[in-house]
Amino acid sequence: MKKCDRLVEVGRRQFLRGGSLAAAGLATSAMLPAQQAKAATAKAQVDYPSNKLANVADLKVNKPMDIGYPDANSPGALIKLGQAVEDGVGPDRDIVAFSTLCPHKGWALNYKADDSTFNCPGHFSRFDAEAGGQQVWGHATQNLPQFTLRVDAKGDIYAEGASDLIFGRPSNVL
Repeated sequence: MKKCDRLVEVGRRQFLRGGSLAAAGLATSAMLPAQQAKAATAKAQVDYPSNKLANVADLKVNKPMDIGYPDANSPGALIKLGQAVEDGVGPDRDIVAFSTLCPHKGWALNYKADDSTFNCPGHFSRFDAEAGGQQVWGHATQNLPQFTLRVDAKGDIYAEGASDLIFGRPSNVL
């Protein structure tokens, strides 16, 4: 009977030690809210080579420009939305670019200017260009890949990566 009591006591100590470590972990995470927020909002990034897409002067508000990124076999659209958006670039922080292949089945998406959405004619998924390509309706199970853009001093716009894997690409490598 004494051996059994010792095992119970060891079990209690391990339980309490584990609880103490868990509490310490929670206390540490509570002390670093800025780091937690940064980690929670961090986006995935698929690195592709930097490619020049256009110049800011080439764009008209709410008129998508056809692009190919990361290569000519991957259709996309570059858009000046007319209002600043998260991850927008350019002087007005309103220029964004997306893959125009539906992440569900690869259908070519159409842009609808009156509500700034990309729409799939196949299964009717819709993606909001003003909200980073977030899916707002349909069968797709992920958001539309958004291209990471950079604008240089001359107004040239470069794509330098994507937020997600582009449909039909078995890997992140060209």
